[in-house]
Amino acid sequence: MPRLEFTPMRSHIGLSLALLMVVGVVFAAPLPNQSPHRTEGTVNCASSTCHGSITPLEGSDVLQNEYTTWLRLDRHTQAYAVLLNERSRSIARKLGLKTPAHATQICLDCHSHAPGPARRGKRHVLGEGVGCEGCHGPAEKWLAGHVEDGASHARNLAQGLYPTERPAAQARLCLSCHFGDDSRFVSHRLMGAGHPRLSFEVKTFTSLEPAHFRVDADYRKRKGTHEGLKVWSVGQAVAVIHLLETLTDPKRGRQGPFPELVLFDCHSCHHPMSEQRWSPRLGVGPGVIRLNDSNLLMLRAIVRALMPQDSAGFDAEVHALHLAVATGEAPPGKDYLDLAHALTRRVESLIPGLERHSYDAEVMRRILVALVEESRQSSFADYAGAEQAYMAITSLVNDLVPRGMKVDKTALRSAMNRLLDALANDEHYQPAVFQAALEELRARLQPAAR
Repeated sequence: MPRLEFTPMRSHIGLSLALLMVVGVVFAAPLPNQSPHRTEGTVNCASSTCHGSITPLEGSDVLQNEYTTWLRLDRHTQAYAVLLNERSRSIARKLGLKTPAHATQICLDCHSHAPGPARRGKRHVLGEGVGCEGCHGPAEKWLAGHVEDGASHARNLAQGLYPTERPAAQARLCLSCHFGDDSRFVSHRLMGAGHPRLSFEVKTFTSLEPAHFRVDADYRKRKGTHEGLKVWSVGQAVAVIHLLETLTDPKRGRQGPFPELVLFDCHSCHHPMSEQRWSPRLGVGPGVIRLNDSNLLMLRAIVRALMPQDSAGFDAEVHALHLAVATGEAPPGKDYLDLAHALTRRVESLIPGLERHSYDAEVMRRILVALVEESRQSSFADYAGAEQAYMAITSLVNDLVPRGMKVDKTALRSAMNRLLDALANDEHYQPAVFQAALEELRARLQPAAR
């Protein structure tokens, strides 16, 4: 995880048809791996007169070195190579796969851009990893037209370009691999065979990506603004939707008599028996596995900061879901599936407002305070929640300090580094240490919080 670098919302939006249509438009665009169009290959982007320039070209509306940046600096280029290492060979053996990892679709689904054979052009190479079309969509329909006179972003989108500039669409795309969806998924069975635990937050990870676009007047004219905190808040909402959709998906919901355990907090089971890790914060009692609610905690902070009048209702829905999943206890005539579907609809209804909102310094401050205050409710008793909180707080502080937040930067850096140190080892995470670091951070932020 990165160290600190210092670089009036309307009320809750109801489930109106118009707002659901907005969500539907974003989610209706097929993901690149599901597009019916043919993938042509990254080589088509590699010319020095297209996107393969060594350095950014002066006077151009696009950098034109996007392919070169990807090839030299982007770790997505190494995704396929990972399938050739000993760890991947071991996973394939343990799972009893009939083909090696680099030739198995469930591995290629995320470690490469691997559409079906009929949708692979002659110049597409699986071994290139996650290339241009893995994120921007198969180029069959838009490759030639996007460089023509009169080409527009709207026309490119209509011809199959994926709308990565939309926060909800971006989050949906990233999470489809870094969490999973109905087309590809890292199950608990895969993790049991040796796949690493998935840890992801859209804003943090895209900030760590080598930038291959520039937000200037031309970008804003064609695609709108690009606000980091908007990407974070919408990303949290979409992550919650992915969690809930997987929880209610009959294909993913059970492995024999067991639920899909990857949806639950890893460390509620994976710790020595001598360690007593239970905390009363969820109200479900000890001895049960807990849903991984790390993204729900972040979304709760967002609701508290932007829609305080809806906070109690949101908290009640989340608590009811926890109780139903852990104990089977639910309101009369309902079960955890009903509660999960209802919460999904509520979260979907938030996304249009989160996408439209402008995140000024005051909004950022309120969200930061809401996150820090969560520590006094033992909300970060689980590692995954603390991990998400650290990434969110780092992003907020990095955005607020350049905007004039008056703090002692040296002391603030020390407090943030203590937070990170508390997360150094997930298997030996101590909530009290993280909470103490948050208390120190609270003290450093007191002048800004008043």
